[in-house]
Amino acid sequence: MQIYLDHAATTPMLPVAIDAWQLAAAEIGNAAALHAAGRNVRRIVEESREQIAAAVGAHPAEVVFTSGATEADNLAVLGIARARRAADPRANRVLLSAVEHPAVHAAAWQLAAEKFEIVEIPVGRDGGLQLAALQAEMAANPVQVALLSCVWVNNEIGVIEPIPAVCDMAATAGIPVHSDAVQALGVLPVSFNAVAAELSAISISAHKVGGPVGVGALLVRRTTPIVPISYGGGQERQLRSGTLAAPLVASFAAALDEVVRERTARVAALYKLRNKLTQGLIALGAEIIGGVSEMELPPGETSDASAIGLATPVELCRPTQAPHICYALFPGHRAETLLMLLDDAGVAASAGTACSAGVVRPSETLLALGYPTRAALSGVRFSLGWTTTQDDIATLQAVLPTVLARSKAAI
Repeated sequence: MQIYLDHAATTPMLPVAIDAWQLAAAEIGNAAALHAAGRNVRRIVEESREQIAAAVGAHPAEVVFTSGATEADNLAVLGIARARRAADPRANRVLLSAVEHPAVHAAAWQLAAEKFEIVEIPVGRDGGLQLAALQAEMAANPVQVALLSCVWVNNEIGVIEPIPAVCDMAATAGIPVHSDAVQALGVLPVSFNAVAAELSAISISAHKVGGPVGVGALLVRRTTPIVPISYGGGQERQLRSGTLAAPLVASFAAALDEVVRERTARVAALYKLRNKLTQGLIALGAEIIGGVSEMELPPGETSDASAIGLATPVELCRPTQAPHICYALFPGHRAETLLMLLDDAGVAASAGTACSAGVVRPSETLLALGYPTRAALSGVRFSLGWTTTQDDIATLQAVLPTVLARSKAAI
């Protein structure tokens, strides 16, 4: 049986999510239909919407279902930027962190083809957004900025960005903020309406929290100007047309509800596993990339994302590390070789983002952090989840010396 350490790519479905899917799948009908069968399906969808909204501190009307976070990212970036420029032609600049998910990055560069100016805000060597640089870009001419997008937790190295501080700065300039919160959901206290008034949209996904592949959501304020990027029957506030898959939505809601309720205990367990893994990797000569974990912070500091940046001077804001992602560089090795050898040894890991068509390329995140291409090709992401055990970590540490020896021999 393979040891699965790629939960940041997708995590196994939770039993409650499977049960919810099966119950909803037994219903027949289109949620848009007026007959009884359709109303039953509509009830499932709307109850699931309310459940998801409650789990993330949003109003049900702010939950727009999508096929996943990639679509949600595209809808947010393209839809908000286009709407803002349509209202004011001066709003033709889009700011984004240099470590965004490919879905955000690619959507932004689509806007570049539409004559938007794209500005990437640099990050430090630890992956943290350089808030002074962001402040300077926003202060230069705020009316020209259509949107700021900043990932909440980087999907490759797991660094938590100071979203409340970012939102506080953007609010002063009147700039809407979108955040890809896929890797934050379930491990941080993500609350749409508790973070900051200027957080305009959040992208989330089901299959990263124990739900099914094929469903996600964009949380978007009803006061945020946004236009659709696809057209049809006008479902989901006319922002995302198409027949909703009630079983997927119900399964998403069930998984998210359980993950949020049990977050504190699960996060504590994940930090312990990650720290054990980190210690073993360092002992084998690996370099660990990213911020520090909760258990490694000095007394009095916290990695709670709801506290980072609130009433904190810009120069003191620092990133912290999510509990479920451990990114390691193995100098003198290639990630592609290591991943094949790990797979042969019964361990599933990845080189970073799973949304790059299965091609191992230099990590864009590592390049943004200032690492050379050779180092960016040597990184492996181990990501933990609800099925990970102490034995899994011990087995990985037992097979790694042989894997590294075989990799060295193959060079």
